[in-house]
Order: sequence, then C-alpha cells, then structure tokens
Amino acid sequence: MGDLFDIEEAERNSDKAKRISELQRLIKKYQESYYNGEGEISDAEFDLLWDELKSLDPENEILHKVGADSGNFKKIHHVMPMGSQEKAANPEQFLAWAEKHSYSEYLVEYKLDGASLELQFSHGKLIHAVTRGDGSIGDDITPNAKKMNGVPAFLYDSNGKLIDYTGGVRGEVIMTHEVHRTKFSDKANCRNAANGLMKRKDGEGSENLVLITYDAFATEGVQPFSDEEEKVSWLSACGFNTVPLKICRSANEVIDYRAHVMEIRKSLDYDIDGLVIKERVINHADASRARPDRQIAFKFSLEEAVSVLRLVEWSRNGGTYTPVAVFDEVDLNGTVVKRASLANPDTMRELGVKIGCKVVVVKRGEIIPKIEKAFHEDCETESDVPVPEKCECCGTLLLDEGSRLFCPNKKCPKRMLHQLLKWVQVVDIRDLGETLVSDLFNSGKVSCISDLYKLTVSDLTPFFLNEESIASDKKSLGAEKVYISIQNHRSMSLSAFIAGFDIEGIGETTVEKLVSSGYNNLESLLSMTEEQASAVYGFADIMAKIAVEGLAENAEEMRSLARETITITTTEGGKLSGKSFCFTGELKSMKRSDAEMLVKKLGGMAKSSVTKDLSYLVTNDVSSGSSKNQKAAKFGIPVIDEEAFLKMIE
Repeated sequence: MGDLFDIEEAERNSDKAKRISELQRLIKKYQESYYNGEGEISDAEFDLLWDELKSLDPENEILHKVGADSGNFKKIHHVMPMGSQEKAANPEQFLAWAEKHSYSEYLVEYKLDGASLELQFSHGKLIHAVTRGDGSIGDDITPNAKKMNGVPAFLYDSNGKLIDYTGGVRGEVIMTHEVHRTKFSDKANCRNAANGLMKRKDGEGSENLVLITYDAFATEGVQPFSDEEEKVSWLSACGFNTVPLKICRSANEVIDYRAHVMEIRKSLDYDIDGLVIKERVINHADASRARPDRQIAFKFSLEEAVSVLRLVEWSRNGGTYTPVAVFDEVDLNGTVVKRASLANPDTMRELGVKIGCKVVVVKRGEIIPKIEKAFHEDCETESDVPVPEKCECCGTLLLDEGSRLFCPNKKCPKRMLHQLLKWVQVVDIRDLGETLVSDLFNSGKVSCISDLYKLTVSDLTPFFLNEESIASDKKSLGAEKVYISIQNHRSMSLSAFIAGFDIEGIGETTVEKLVSSGYNNLESLLSMTEEQASAVYGFADIMAKIAVEGLAENAEEMRSLARETITITTTEGGKLSGKSFCFTGELKSMKRSDAEMLVKKLGGMAKSSVTKDLSYLVTNDVSSGSSKNQKAAKFGIPVIDEEAFLKMIE
C-alpha cells in the first residue's frame, strides 16, 4: 500500500511541476507582449494565470519580476521603485489583507489601466521620461512624453516661480475613451493603443495621450510633502493631472466605495481596473520592494457588476421557498444576467436587500450568479421585500426557520409530487417521464414512492391508449416498457436510496459523506442524531438538522421499501472504494453522467466541485486555467485525463 501512495505522490508532483513550467512560459510570453504594446489577453485572464502560479509556487522568481521593454530606446535607471503590487481579486481577499494591515485610515485611489511612466526632474526641469521596463531600468521616451497632456517640461508654482524639485514623479499614460472611439478604434482597447503610441520611434500620436500621476519622491533635499494625501495635493499644485483620492475609515467602507466606483466606472473618461489602497504614512522602504506589502491593488473583476434590485421572487422547489433577486440586466464576463439566488431568508436579511437598493452581483468561476452585497446610498425609493406566509398549494402556514422557508405539511400535493419526480431522477428510471409521473399523481394512482412499484401494466395502459383501444384489448407497448423500467430499478446504493426521498440539500454526494463516516446502513442513518451528523466532514448544524428531520419524516416509508421492495446494495471493497472524482469539460468515450455512474458502481464517489478531500480531477484539458484546475492545484489534487481514468478502472 505504501508503494501505491508513493506512486500517486510522484504523479502528483510531476503534474504540478509541469503546470508550473507551463505557467512560467505563458506569464513571460504575455508580459513581453504587454510591455511592448501588443497585449494578447485581458488583465483578468492574466491575473488568473498569475494567481494559479502563486498558489502552486509562491516563491517562484517570475512572480518577483516585472516585464521588460523593447530595445528601441536608450535605457535609463529609475529614481523611484516601479515594482508590482499585491492583488485582492474580491472582498474576501481584501479583508484577509486588511486583517493584517489594520490602519486607522485607508487612502484609496483609482488603479489606472494604462502604461506606467516615471518623470525624472532636476531642479524643476524634466530630464527623462522612463517606462516601467523591468522595474529598475526602462526605455527613455522623453521626446514622446513631452507631447502628452499632463507632462510639463518645467515645474512652476501658482505664482509662476520655478519649483526647485529634484526627483521622480510616477504616473500612468492613458488614452481617453473619446480619443479611442474617434481615432484608434482599430486597437483592441485604450491600454493597448496607449502602450503602442508612447513607444513609437517617430513619436507620432503621443499628443493623443494623457499622463495621470499618483506618486513622487525627492532624491535631493527634504520631501515636499509629509504624507500620502499631501503628496497628491502637491502633485496637483505642480500642475499634474492626479487620481481622485478617497479616505475610508474602515475596510468595509473601502468595499462599499469599491462597489460605488464599479457602478460609475463606465461613465469615467478613462479605464480603471480597480483601486489602490494605502496607509497615510509614506513608507519608502516598503515601496522599494519588488512587491510592496503595505499597499494593495483591490481589483475589479469581469465577473462582478452593480445593478438595482427590482423584485424578489420566491422559487418553489418541493416544499421549500427560495428568494430569487431580479435586477436590471448586467454583463458578467460576456453573459447577460438579471436573476440571482438569495439562498434563504437569513441570507437575504443579512444582506439587507430592499426593493430599489443597489446590489453587487457576482458570478465567479462556474458558480451561479449571486448577490454579494447591498448598499443604499443614492438609491431611489426603497421598500421591504415581501415574504410569503402561506403555502400556495395547500394553504398551510409556512415555517420560517431563517435558514429555510418551507411548507411543513408532508401531505402537501406539491411536496408529494416533487418527491416522486426526485426519486425517478435519482434512481434514473428514464422511461418514466415527468408528464407521466404528474398524470399518475393527479389521477390518484400514485401518491408515494411505494406506489410506483405497485403499478401494473393494466394500471399504466390508460395513460397510453384511449378507451376504444383498451376495449378492443389492444396491448400498449409503452405501458409495458415503463413497467419493465420501474421493475428494473429495485436495486440501488444507500446514497441513491436516501437522496431519492427529496430531503432538502441532501443529495447522493452528501449521503456518501455520512456513509464514509460509518453510517453505512439504513438503520444507522435513521438513528443518527443532529450532534452526530454535524460532526461529519462537510456538515454544519443547519444541514445536520435538515438531514435528521428529513430522515425521521420519511423513516416509515424508507423502512417499508427496504423491507419489501428495494434491495440496497453496498459498494464497499469496489475498485474505486475510498476514492472521489470530479469530471469537468467534455469526455470523448462517454458522457460525464455515465462516467459519474461508473464511479459509483465501482465504489467511488462522484463530486460536482473540487474540494480538499477530492482524490482526482478528470479533464481532457489538464493545462487549462479553469477555476476547477486552479482549485485542484491549490489543494494539491492530481489532475488526470480521460485515458488515465480509464486505465484506473480497467
């Protein structure tokens, strides 16, 4: 057994090394194209590659380097450090950073989406304009820079007196949306267009660019400012264009401000791709590092947007009512979205949503859209979200337990029908369609799972033939086919058996966790307490409560079925026993659903997402930068292709 683990460990390390090498190659390639004005991918796509490499190899040297410019210009050393910033891609990552960097004030500036440039002055006279380069040395593009808006050849105060300043000023070269639209619409975006123009040897087109500044450092004498806020004021007084500055008193206020900027960013004259968060104190030692620790770039994402909540609908799934937000359409990474789940009444209340409020909508990776935050500044008229009080089907008063709103009436027709449909789906009785199940239920022929197995061909025939055909003793091949299909599904795993009873949130994968924890027969599950269930990995108090209550509610029929009708099989000792698999992307030899079924038949577990306890991620694109591949890399989970999976089960 030890040898097997050694082999698996070696395979895991080999796959990891290959992926690290591939990421290094891609990052270097895209950095070079970006710094030479020919960016091939978006910032968001580049960030995914960067974050994956960081999760696999945090000390990788490429993470501590900046790209390099072309060899078309004279090389000049910077007087100010021009490293890269740490990044937070979402509020959770920013809060994790803020927990380690607790400031009384957070100074927040726009993160400009352009090309970095350092202006070097000697006693108030511009002597060099230097691109970012490798962070230490860049291209001298002074003649081009002098044509740009916001690049003074001399520094004068408000009285017209030359300012005796020697040092550097850092900013971002941008192209406005108006200039891009009217003159350079053939370029992919403003950033690429600006990057290309500023590095033209003939300087043509640089007059269409603008420099916006945000940093300065004197190399002689005392600094002309004492903190970050005064620095921006000084730059403005010298005649530079400067970024807007917002002072926030808490990390949560920064998150609220980010949501506000996300909403207005489309109305700005230029592109921004996030915010830069600093402390008030100027920390030159930290700024000199390749990746400063005391400041962070809080980036926007293609998978986030701000909208206005117009309505909350209550989706009915069996006996459970789930709030669904309906808002003004937004574009999330190329997909138009106008609805998102609010999960349950507690989540809805914690978010503080109201009809008419503004909401941050997210759709990260393969996760369905959800509301991440609500805010109420500058909103139109708001009103409370109405919560249904009675079951729309049977009229029973709904129970609001916070974590769920549901009809407690087990005999509620809607609940009963939903349970029948769930059973047919989980057990995979493919010939028994939804319409036929509904017709059987509405006719009174079937009111519970046990009734399905009592059906005869004669019972089913009226649902396929008319009265005239039945009177002439005509046989129904459809009725016979459905009858045989039902009878062929009298044997199943314990996880499928339990999942078929439609207990909210308790699917096959969830039951498999209980089975793996020792509750591997029906009676042990039915006698399980909430405390015992909550101790199982992947369970919390709420899920444990729902599971135990649902098992108790269905215990009588479960025992009856297991005793008289259904054979519950065991997969213990199967070829894949103890292993779990998640399939992503298209398979060549079979459907994903068939592969998952095969895993279960061989004693393994099929999962829909990548978790820490997953054994293998199966994909035919092992080098993909997808969210599942990234998670697998983060958790050290082997990523195998379809061929390797098939060899495993031979």
